Amino acid sequence: MRPAQALATLLFALTLAFQLAGLARAVEPDEILQDPALEARARAISEGLRCLVCQNQSIDDSEAPLAKDLRILVRERLKAGDSDQQVVDFIVFRYGEFVLLKPRFEPHTLLLWFATPAVFLLAILLIALAYRRRISAQERIAPLSVKEKRRLKQLLDEN
Repeated sequence: MRPAQALATLLFALTLAFQLAGLARAVEPDEILQDPALEARARAISEGLRCLVCQNQSIDDSEAPLAKDLRILVRERLKAGDSDQQVVDFIVFRYGEFVLLKPRFEPHTLLLWFATPAVFLLAILLIALAYRRRISAQERIAPLSVKEKRRLKQLLDEN
């Protein structure tokens, strides 16, 4: 096999592996609903709910026991006839807004939504001010006078 073919084969295998890894979920076979439509709704809801143990994964991706309990709870609520919004509202009521991976845009979450852009703009402003101060400080330094240049030359010649 030529090096170019080997490289292409390796890249294809890596791409396939990464795509298949993205499909891996922590949902266990005993949790999956028989109705494909309900299961699809459960998966969509689960992807938006945070695992309270892992905190950086959805309950759909987490293998923590609490995440499994939440996945089962979501499926039970769907089987009981709740809408997607009712299921999410129930989980939020029970566990708080922290359980949402993407917080709602409401008055009490405005700080959460705008803090990062505000800090970023503040940092840009501080950098610009520091740069401006540095430039103006350099402009204030006067060049050496003839007398100072002579004295400097004298000092350098002594060494």
